[in-house]
Amino acid sequence: MSEDESKDKIVYFGVININENQKTIGAVDIWRSAITKELFCEEKRLGMLEIAEFIGMPKIEKGKKWAVAISRKINGKNRWKLVRLLGNGKLQFLNPEDKTVTVEIEDYNIVDPEWWSFLVEKNVNRNIEITEESSVK
Repeated sequence: MSEDESKDKIVYFGVININENQKTIGAVDIWRSAITKELFCEEKRLGMLEIAEFIGMPKIEKGKKWAVAISRKINGKNRWKLVRLLGNGKLQFLNPEDKTVTVEIEDYNIVDPEWWSFLVEKNVNRNIEITEESSVK
């Protein structure tokens, strides 16, 4: 660990509220490194007591970005998921029924008939309505 890394502070940076039909169903808490500006994220689902997949201050692999994936077919608090998107390629993750989903990624965006996404870094301190696919990216 370099001297700069030992002096680094992780500070609370903001939140994204996830809304469905104008009702908050969850949130993504966002922290940021004061030195590197790296983001750390944690999902919070209202009414869910289970531990989230990413807890604490999980690192994200170089070349990936935090995003929220939203199902076009599921409704309610299980409709969305915090994911780590790569720039282009395929992403696999577990859906709310614990089934593996594979989606195409283009320019850090899910391109799939059943899923869509938006980047955390572009939506800090916003309320995102996911009832219908929005123009948020």
